[in-house]
Amino acid sequence: MPVPRVGDDMSVDGPDNAVLTPAQEKETVTVLTEAAERQVKEGDTFYLISHRWWRVWQDYVDTTDHSSSDGGDPLTAFTPGSFGTFSKRPSSIENSDLVVDTPSSESQTSDPELKENLVEDRDYILLPEQVWLTFHKWYGGGPALPRKVITMGYGSHEDLAVEVYPLQVHITVVPPGTKVSMKFSKKDTVGKLQQAVCEHFKLEPENVRIWDYFNKVKNKELTESSKNLQDAYIHMNQDILVEVRRNGKWPESGTSSLSSGASSTSSALSSSSNGSAVGRELTVLSEGRSIANGPPASKTTTRNGSSFGYPTYSTDKEPASDGWLGSSSSAAKAGPKGVTGLQNLGNTCFMNSALQCLVHTPPLASYFLQDYSPEINRHNPLGMEGELAIAFGDLLRKLWAPGKQPVAPRQFKTKLARFAPQFSGYNQHDSQELLAFLLDGLHEDLNRVKNKPYIEAKDADGRPDREVATEYWANHRSRNDSVIVDVCQGQYKSTLVCPTCSKVSVTFDPFMYLSLPLPAKTTRSMTVTVFSGDGTASPASYTVTVPRQGKYKDLMQAIGTACNLGSDERLILAELYCHRIFRVLDEPSEWLTAIRDDDRLAAYRLPKSLDKGPLLCLLHRRLETDAYNPKKEGHWKLFAAPLVTCLPEEVTTGAELVNIVKKLLRPVERTDRIVLAESMDMDAERTVSDMSNEDVDMVEGGKENPAERGSNGNGETDPRTLDRAQDQSEQPFQLWLTDDKGSTREGSISMDTPVPPAANSARANIKVRYVAVDWSAKALEQEYDMSKIDMPPEVLRTGLPATSKKARQEAVSLYTCLEAFLKEEPLGPEDMWYCPRCKEHRQASKKLDLWRLPEILVVHLKRFSYSRYLKNKLETFVTFPIDDLDLSKYVATNSESQGYVYELYAVSNHYGSMGGGHYTAYVKLVDENKWYNFDDSHVSPVNESDIRTSAAYVLFYRRIRSEDSALRADGDDTVAQSHGLNQSDKLEVDADMSGAPSHLVPP
Repeated sequence: MPVPRVGDDMSVDGPDNAVLTPAQEKETVTVLTEAAERQVKEGDTFYLISHRWWRVWQDYVDTTDHSSSDGGDPLTAFTPGSFGTFSKRPSSIENSDLVVDTPSSESQTSDPELKENLVEDRDYILLPEQVWLTFHKWYGGGPALPRKVITMGYGSHEDLAVEVYPLQVHITVVPPGTKVSMKFSKKDTVGKLQQAVCEHFKLEPENVRIWDYFNKVKNKELTESSKNLQDAYIHMNQDILVEVRRNGKWPESGTSSLSSGASSTSSALSSSSNGSAVGRELTVLSEGRSIANGPPASKTTTRNGSSFGYPTYSTDKEPASDGWLGSSSSAAKAGPKGVTGLQNLGNTCFMNSALQCLVHTPPLASYFLQDYSPEINRHNPLGMEGELAIAFGDLLRKLWAPGKQPVAPRQFKTKLARFAPQFSGYNQHDSQELLAFLLDGLHEDLNRVKNKPYIEAKDADGRPDREVATEYWANHRSRNDSVIVDVCQGQYKSTLVCPTCSKVSVTFDPFMYLSLPLPAKTTRSMTVTVFSGDGTASPASYTVTVPRQGKYKDLMQAIGTACNLGSDERLILAELYCHRIFRVLDEPSEWLTAIRDDDRLAAYRLPKSLDKGPLLCLLHRRLETDAYNPKKEGHWKLFAAPLVTCLPEEVTTGAELVNIVKKLLRPVERTDRIVLAESMDMDAERTVSDMSNEDVDMVEGGKENPAERGSNGNGETDPRTLDRAQDQSEQPFQLWLTDDKGSTREGSISMDTPVPPAANSARANIKVRYVAVDWSAKALEQEYDMSKIDMPPEVLRTGLPATSKKARQEAVSLYTCLEAFLKEEPLGPEDMWYCPRCKEHRQASKKLDLWRLPEILVVHLKRFSYSRYLKNKLETFVTFPIDDLDLSKYVATNSESQGYVYELYAVSNHYGSMGGGHYTAYVKLVDENKWYNFDDSHVSPVNESDIRTSAAYVLFYRRIRSEDSALRADGDDTVAQSHGLNQSDKLEVDADMSGAPSHLVPP
């Protein structure tokens, strides 16, 4: 079909009257999207649109006839289109769930503030400008949320990204101390920030100094006008100090002096002996120079020193301690080491969790506390010019300095965003994905191989596995040689068998971590609240179990059984949002995956005898005023859950409709209600009909609508209407015809007059009449308890406590997950293997075996799964060993002398749902033999018995050598006898467990 021309004429205030078919809309959007995405460039505009609204539109354009697929079970019989065929087409675009406050009709040009923690494909969809304009022409609505395309990264890492959250900074101007918040792009320069500040405050640039004022401390003057704000380490919601010169004098610094720890030189590496650029960039750690405000660094610390396994500090007066948290030096008296938190810079808990686990990995901590500058590979095309390793090492040193003052990882975050644009911005990310990037990036930055040789892999061809494995490992190490490979990389055997010719292919591949699958549950728990349609029962919530890949009819069947639905009754299933019905789920064969865990569902229980008649939907509103501005006019705002009942055709007068409403509200009547005069008296002088048409003036969609009265488009009521409402305060509520959003008044409902028709002709033939119930404050306080019909709970509340009985019953062993990872299974159709004998791609079977295990074993539990609508998190409780993870029976070779037993030393935890939630880390400090909970800035001790939770996401193990086990046993005997280890013996055990770099290379 020809695509309509999209131009400036589409930016109108309301929907286009010419409605296209769903197929035409879908094709138009598809063509426009594909055309826009082929030529995206920096500076283009994209628009955010609510994912909730987008799902409804997708359902509308993808609608197919399901009538023949449903069996017509009388218990679960749906009434497709029971809310009218009009309800299938979305109403106007509604982005209110994305913004803090929807702008009023008088301020549509303002820039709405986005809610925090919004996630693409969960909360919003990004649309090219032309697609947004097309949607706006068809549907109207808003508010519009435009965002610009910017370039992130550099060189081969450069990528285009939509800047969903512009950089907001808080400006303080002294004198006189005025404060204002301003928004900029991350790519805006320091010069543009200065220009904007000078224009806003009418200042002369030569009389202005701008400071990085992070944590209310003058860190650095921003003098490089051409540097962009991201490279200047300016982060979201950061403070900026603007000093103004008055009468030739700058304001006195006062308490805003430069932080002694602000300079990067205070936490840099020792310079290299050859005076390279790395040495100059990483300032010398000379005698008396502190590490992140700690005591002077040891002059005797070397890579080959006996302290390699653990950090060591010393002072001039006392010898260094050999322990991880040695207490023999005055450094220890200044505070413990290794218990420093990381400030959250805005949704950076995922990064903080991953960093704490890596920073507390013993061999990595030791390595980065030494002079590693000779190993930095600045010319590796796969690396980051050494900058990632430098930034990580600098941060690690700060975290291992004595004291507990939290560290702000600003420079590291900036470097990370530069080299990995996917982690830029301030959205929540996956800690495991970050770990994978960091381990790989650190490896390439520290790869000792400067020129990688080309090596062609040879097929096994029946040779012994040991020979082939050794050859593959040697080939790998000839191209990859770094501390990361030394410590973190292992090797597994991969066996492929062709199903046609039985060709066997054996390869030995390296791995950095193991991603273990969790047993997928075949069922899903869903909570639905059932509302009575005749007022005979209070709402009741039911949690039912349905097939994970089930359909709407499965949910309806389960709910019908749970609530004892009669054979003469039916249920209407609906999603509620913002105290109104957002969509009706009336297609029996639609997949349940279209329902998210955070949706809120209601089922309305109605008689089948009236299934052909219209429905009545009550939307509750109450008058709200601005607590901070009492003089501001109040507005009617939706609250509580909507109620639905059948509307008999013989109901034609206001009195009959009022009786139905009162009957439906019986469950919320207070038992101790104060007896008042009859609320809906037949006396016309006390009815809503007293309000003449001249008393109110309604606005909808920004355009005046004479048929709508009593409020403007934002629900703000005319003052004269408020006066009338106050005069009639004796009435518990007043009824008005309204739209499906409860945002209009289309006619008053009087006791002695016929119910007026819908003012909007587009809704005149709908089978649903929407009525607004405007409640008086007195009735809500004394007569009706509306909390009984609150909004339903979410379909599923995540974060089941791991200690609960149910979680324990559903627990699986880490060994079970490992066995699932190693078991033989056929490749998927998208992963076909090319058989060299058949010369065809085949769906071969694949079997994995562990062959060579690393010193540090990272285990990733695959908790997240994806579908069209659903990004699901598995809350499965995994029982994992803490002291004795024995992998002996899973290793296909016995060539390693170190053994295959590991102990846990760190856990990255994720609490909450997919795309959001919160990350923390559990870390064990070996010298103390004590676990700590790292929750961003907050660090606190935690019992070892509390380490196992259903939040465990990434596990960090370190190998226990045979001699370590013997020493551990001796230590345990000592503990049993004296309730404590001798300090020197304890340090000796720890030193032995740390190992040395030459011993860390797997054989």
